[in-house]
Amino acid sequence: MKIGIPRALQDGERRVAIIPESCGRLAKLGLETIVERGAGVAAAFPDAEYVAAGARIVDDAALLFDQADAIVLIQPPTPRQIDALKSGTMLFSILSPLVNHDLVRRLAERGVRAVAMDMMPRISRAQKMDVLSSQSTIAGYKAVVLAADHLGKMFPMMMTAAGTITPAKVLVLGAGVAGLQAIATARRLGAVVEAFDVRPAVKEQVESLGARFVVVEAPAQDAEDAGGYAREMSDAYKKKQAETIAARVRECDIVITTALIPGKPAPKLITGEMVRSMRPGSVIVDLAAESGGNCELTRGGETANENGVTILAPLNAPSMVPFHASQMYSRNIAAFLQDLTKDGQIVLNKEDECVVGTLITENGEVVCARVKESMGAR
Repeated sequence: MKIGIPRALQDGERRVAIIPESCGRLAKLGLETIVERGAGVAAAFPDAEYVAAGARIVDDAALLFDQADAIVLIQPPTPRQIDALKSGTMLFSILSPLVNHDLVRRLAERGVRAVAMDMMPRISRAQKMDVLSSQSTIAGYKAVVLAADHLGKMFPMMMTAAGTITPAKVLVLGAGVAGLQAIATARRLGAVVEAFDVRPAVKEQVESLGARFVVVEAPAQDAEDAGGYAREMSDAYKKKQAETIAARVRECDIVITTALIPGKPAPKLITGEMVRSMRPGSVIVDLAAESGGNCELTRGGETANENGVTILAPLNAPSMVPFHASQMYSRNIAAFLQDLTKDGQIVLNKEDECVVGTLITENGEVVCARVKESMGAR
């Protein structure tokens, strides 16, 4: 079977779905890789490295789509790419199918066998295939680097001849993968870090990284869904949460927000009033900007300033670290394909929990129960 790797068409996207290292791994499975010329250049993977790994380079994207049995992307396919997909072609990509309903319908109409990598179940066996975790790790790291670049202070405490420099104070809202990586990175740079999450179960992880866990009392069963993701909380809890966060935000130099609820807009955790209570020169990095943002004043893809407070809202933070973001995503894909490939053929086994969770469309229909429910199907 032939695996096609097209160039990314989205503005600002620098990642590539498969890197040369993985091409060699796939070749051992009996899978041939076809790469569109220049697909990996922005991530520092030149065509020559693909050729050395056994991949075939093609100049024409249309030829690649015509020859490939499976297409691997990072971002959802563009309308042009959807039109190029043949009926029966497998598509492996981040698709956000719980909200991108028009995309799901279009893929079903084209007869594409679409696999949403971002729907991978959170089970032990699937950790090596979890693209959300790998890309969130990159985003959490980059958020701290961005904040440090915009903050007019140094992170660590220093004893100097000119006196003592106090450490920067960082508050991380949301202690999922991105939040935990942000905590670890800020601590490495010497900051004093606090973190908040609606899930009490993550307290131990936060404290193991050297941060203080900000507690807002809530029933543990209400904090997360069956998949381990944060769920929407009650109005009473939200009021108490807002009061606690407001008190902590006033004391911080940097706030990094990462809170997301699958299939819903990002919860608003920081109000305009909270922003205006912060010291001038403070920085907010809103990693939830793609889902509407955790801050009321977030403008996706832009840098805003309110009363001297800088609000950064990157829409694709992992793409800012394209080499390692591509490497991690590629290894996730290669691990999944290794599990799926039998005798040189990719087999979507409907008894495999990972296939059941990620297969969205097949034979002209939407086949994923969670996606059908989100679309209102019966």
